[in-house]
Amino acid sequence: MIETMRWFGPNDPVPLTYIRQAGASGIVTAMHDIPLDRAWTAPEVRARREMIEEAGLDWTVVESIPVAEEIKATGTKAGAAVETWLNSLRAVAEAGIETVCYNFSIGVDWVRTDTEFTLPNGAQALRFDATAFAAFDLFILQRPGAEADYLPERIEAAERAHVAMTEAERQRLTEAIVAGLPGSMIGAVGLDAFREKLASYEGLTNDGIRQNLIDFQSVIVPEAERLGVDLCIHPNDPPKNLFGLPLAVSTPEDFKTIFEANPSPANGLTWCLGSLSVGAAEDAIKIGRTHSDRIRFAHLRVVQKDESDADCFEEAEHLAGEVSLIEAVEVLLTEEDRRASRGAPKPIPMRPDHGHRIADDLTRTVNPGYSFYGRLKGLAELRGAAAALLYTRATV
Repeated sequence: MIETMRWFGPNDPVPLTYIRQAGASGIVTAMHDIPLDRAWTAPEVRARREMIEEAGLDWTVVESIPVAEEIKATGTKAGAAVETWLNSLRAVAEAGIETVCYNFSIGVDWVRTDTEFTLPNGAQALRFDATAFAAFDLFILQRPGAEADYLPERIEAAERAHVAMTEAERQRLTEAIVAGLPGSMIGAVGLDAFREKLASYEGLTNDGIRQNLIDFQSVIVPEAERLGVDLCIHPNDPPKNLFGLPLAVSTPEDFKTIFEANPSPANGLTWCLGSLSVGAAEDAIKIGRTHSDRIRFAHLRVVQKDESDADCFEEAEHLAGEVSLIEAVEVLLTEEDRRASRGAPKPIPMRPDHGHRIADDLTRTVNPGYSFYGRLKGLAELRGAAAALLYTRATV
C-alpha cells in the first residue's frame, strides 16, 4: 500500500514537512483555491505538483475534482458543468496524476453535528448526533416538510434539545453542519438560500440520483480511460437521507448497479470504511471484498455507534469501532497480491482518514478531522497492522 495523507494546500495548518516526517510518501489533495465553476488548468496542477515534490513527496491522488450540484441534480443535462469537470480531469492527466477521487453527495459532502466532541480521555472527535441534527433541521433551518422524515419520538427529543440550547450552542451546531457543505454553500449565501436550494431537489429519488451518476459516468469514464486515469467514487457520508436528500452510492446494490452500467476498469471505488461503517458493518467489508479489483484508493477509519441510539456515532480509534480495519488491510494486501500475480502490480493508496484531535493539536486551529497527531497515530497503527499481516504471511 502507498501511505498518504490529505493536505488542503499551502494554507493547511499541517505543512508538507510534517506529513513527510510521519513517514507517508504520498499526498492527497485538490486545487482548493480554484472556484468551483472554473476548470483547473494543466500549468496550475503542475505547479502544485512541483510544490509537493519539492517537499520530497508525490501527489498520489486528487481528492476531489468537485462535481457541480447541477450535475448531481440533472446528470448530463448540465452540459457546461460536465465539460468543466472533464477539462479539470484533462489537466490532471496532463500533469501526470493517475487517480481521481470524487463524490456524488447532493447538497452536502459530509455531515457531523460536532467537530470538537470531547472523549473520556480528553481527545476530540467528529460526532453525529441524530437528535441534534433533527433539532437543526426542524427548528433552526426550519426546512419545510422536515417533520415527515422523523419519528414522533425523535421530533419530541429534538424539540427538547433545541429549547435547552443557548444561542451559542445553536450557532456551534450550525457551524459544525456547515463544515461539511461544499464550497461554503451556507456560509456564503445564508440559511434562507440553502433552504431554497434544498427545495430545488424535491422529487429527486435515490434511483433518480443514481441514474444521474450513471449518466455522468458514461461520459467521464471513457475519457478517463483514454487519458489513463483511474476514477474512484466515494460513498455518501453518512449513508443517510439527511435533509430529505437522496443517496447515489451507499449500499452493495448501488455499487453493483453503477459498476455493471459502466464496467470499464477506469470506473473505480474509493473504499471509505468510515462512511460505510455508519451503515451495516458487514456491508462495509462486503463492498470491499466484492469489488476489490475496483479499489483505487482507501480511506481507513471507522465509527463507533452509540449503544442506546444506533443513529448516533463518533469517529473511533482506527483499530476500534464497528468494522475491523485489520480485516480491511488484509483485503487490500490480498488484492495487491492478486494484481501482482497477474503481472500488473499496482499498490493501493490509503490514508488514515480523519483522526482524533490530541496533544498539541488541541490548542491549534485545524481542519475538522484533519489534525496532525491523530492521523499520525492512526497511520502508525495501520502501518503496524500491515507489517504484522505481511510478517505472518512470510512465516507461515
